[in-house]
Amino acid sequence: MILDNVAALVTGGASGLGAGTVRALRAAGAHVAILDRDLARAQAVAAETGAAAYACDVADEASVTAALDAAAASHGDARIVVNCAGIGTAKRIIGRDAPMPLADFERVVRVNLIGTFNVTRLAAQRLSRLEPLAAGERGVVITTSSVAAFDGQLGQAAYAASKGGIVSLTLPMAREFAQFGIRVLNVAPGLFKTPLMDELPPEVQETLGASIPFPKRLGTPDDYADLVLALIRNPYINGESIRLDGALRLPPR
Repeated sequence: MILDNVAALVTGGASGLGAGTVRALRAAGAHVAILDRDLARAQAVAAETGAAAYACDVADEASVTAALDAAAASHGDARIVVNCAGIGTAKRIIGRDAPMPLADFERVVRVNLIGTFNVTRLAAQRLSRLEPLAAGERGVVITTSSVAAFDGQLGQAAYAASKGGIVSLTLPMAREFAQFGIRVLNVAPGLFKTPLMDELPPEVQETLGASIPFPKRLGTPDDYADLVLALIRNPYINGESIRLDGALRLPPR
């Protein structure tokens, strides 16, 4: 797909992988809508890149619908949908005094898995009604899971389950959306330099980077965005989950 003048939306585009994707899409000529709960940070990225920013809770139908309506009023319904919004948690299921609170598990699954599904279903419905482009393609949906979907570590039950659900959504959605010329792809990042990673001391970040087979460094938002653009541009990649991790396999803890 040619990106110039194509409408795109990025959830979680106010920071980290999402912000890197916004910058790359704008540099390629796409009109980008940032959907994020942190409107102030989203507006800062929008001001820097020439994108548009909309407050959005990805797990809330009314919130997503309002954001999609506002974005469509500016540049039409998006042909490119990149789901980057997500949260994490680290908590054991069996605690010292009580089991992991169910609300903690539900919160992570709601944002990561349900939020991804909610945005995708609402955006894809609109996308399916657009006129097809070359070779019958209408657009592409890209979701973001994690290597934790495959190598979940101790304390990652909620996070790994939510990301594993995203991986499992990929093929059935690709098969269903094929009739509309909409591709569905998933990226599973490894250890990346994001705001969450920046909360760790520099020496810990260096150790984590050194644990990656090659290249021996943390991934960057640019690494993620480069893959997103390659997936958008290659019409024959569909229904696939791709690890982006430098050959890393997470240990049990």
